[in-house]
Amino acid sequence: MWYHRPVINEELLQSLPNLKIVASSGVGIDHLDLKLISSYGVKVSNTPFVVSTDTADLGMALMLASSRRLVEGYQIAVSPDTEYFPADWLGAEVSGATLGIVGMGTIGYKVAERAKAFEMKILYHNRNRRNKEEESAVGAIYCKKIDDLLQQSDFVLLSVNLTPQTHKLIGKRELELMKPTATLINTSRGLVVDQDALVEALQNKVIKAAALDVTYPEPLPRDHPLLKLKNVIITPHIGSATKKTRRLMMENMMESIQAGLAGLPIPNEVL
Repeated sequence: MWYHRPVINEELLQSLPNLKIVASSGVGIDHLDLKLISSYGVKVSNTPFVVSTDTADLGMALMLASSRRLVEGYQIAVSPDTEYFPADWLGAEVSGATLGIVGMGTIGYKVAERAKAFEMKILYHNRNRRNKEEESAVGAIYCKKIDDLLQQSDFVLLSVNLTPQTHKLIGKRELELMKPTATLINTSRGLVVDQDALVEALQNKVIKAAALDVTYPEPLPRDHPLLKLKNVIITPHIGSATKKTRRLMMENMMESIQAGLAGLPIPNEVL
């Protein structure tokens, strides 16, 4: 499967009686009905580890681009109407700011490693707390309650899988807990955020800005209000989109397929 295609539904499963494995690209498995697939005796694999470095890089890139208003700055620099650069056109500091990471898995931890180099104060909220050695290596502070993280962070970065528990994890209440100077960064799945609530929060300056690699749907309708806001940066779901990583993803998928056909243990099997 690439970009969630083909759709693995009952009709397809019934039409493929010899199917042994579904190899899905990327980390997320929210597009797969694992119980249904398993009921046909079919195994599932994904490619969770090869995408983590590039996705963490993109998370930092979105943070920097949003805080320093790079898209707006580019437009000023190239506009035929620009006669001078305004002296009061200012961005926000990343170095020394507080970053709250929601979801400290492989990607979230790699973001923390990068943020440490920017001397950021790092908070994180996760289903399971990291061990003390991992925390101290990046200087991360655990927030048992997500509310504590939201209230303290200058940047909130979402790096969670989409599950029933994380569906619209960030809604109106959570956005109102954030600082009015805070930026929301989402590199996970669009449905982790209540998009209507986000539009309202951005329009009413409940939060300062958003930087999104994911939305719902993808792409957004061309008249969607998010596309008209100056305090929003949107990229086309490119967290893992580098030549090296995409090649490694395909190699991982082939290894899983070959193992599945040979009846061997499947690398990166989703259980």
